[in-house]
Parts: sequence; structure tokens; C-alpha cells
Amino acid sequence: MTSTNSRCPGCGSEIAVGALPYRGYYHASAECWAQYTQVLAAEYQDAVLFGQVHQLSVDAYAVQHAGGQHPDKSVCIHLVGLHLLLERDFKPFQVPARLQALAAEIKEWPHFAQPGRRALLTAKHVAEAASTREHAMRVRDWADQVWNTWEPHHAEVAALAERCFAVEARAGR
Repeated sequence: MTSTNSRCPGCGSEIAVGALPYRGYYHASAECWAQYTQVLAAEYQDAVLFGQVHQLSVDAYAVQHAGGQHPDKSVCIHLVGLHLLLERDFKPFQVPARLQALAAEIKEWPHFAQPGRRALLTAKHVAEAASTREHAMRVRDWADQVWNTWEPHHAEVAALAERCFAVEARAGR
């Protein structure tokens, strides 16, 4: 018997088959990527929602889909994004410039082994939100879960984040 669901290799989410092929570097199924684009569409259509949670959505999806061809640089950058937002209480608009500076600074990126466990929440959970308020709450819960699965690497990620601040100090910001 043929399954009508696809299992995402990154997050493990089971989603009905039927999405267009996915050729990006995230370790994701086409169906999972389609769910994520629904999340992004909801955020792009609402400026307030975008400002509140878009950075969390991008960072959570990226690190939840580590592996395969997904480069270490991307995983590290998005882990630092989660660290700044969830551990250091940065505002979402404060994060992209810091991540860009970090990306320009580091030439050799560490490889962090994937967590031994997966977050239960995924982009699918967020895509099923019935309102923008629920969407925002689900993104926060999702990002928290994803970040917590990477706990063995939190100290190393914090050290990378410190490099953001060193770059800023040298630049006089």
C-alpha cells in the first residue's frame, strides 16, 4: 500500500503528498517546504506579524532542517539568530544586521552535530494557525522548542554571538 503522506527528513513532519519539487539546500521535503512558504506568506501579508515573528520563523526553520546539503554557515547563523532573540531578548529588527556582520567576519564555520531529538512543533503547526495572534504564539512555541533541542551547543552558539559584538565594537557601533 502506498502512503499518501511524505515524511520530512529534517523535522519529521508528515504532510500529504502533492507539493511541487523542492531543490533548495534545506534538508526538507517538498511538502514541508510548501508548508513553510504558507507561514512566510502569512507573515509577508501582515507587517505587524512580520515584525514580531518573521526572524524567529526563518531561524527556526533553518536549524530544524539542518543536515543533507544544508551548509554549516547557515545552521550557525540561524542558531545565533535564535540565541539573540530567545536568550538575549533582542528585538527581531536588531538581528539581521548582526547576523550579516557575523557572516562577513567568519571564514571557517564550526559543524554542530544535529540534536538527538526533534522538536515536536514544525512549520506545519504554524501554517495551521487560525489567526495572526495564534500564528505569532505558535511561532514562538516552535522557535523555543527548536532552540531547546540544540541545547548541547548553546555555549558554542553564545561564543559565536559574542563575535557579533566584537565586530560591532571594532566598527564603532
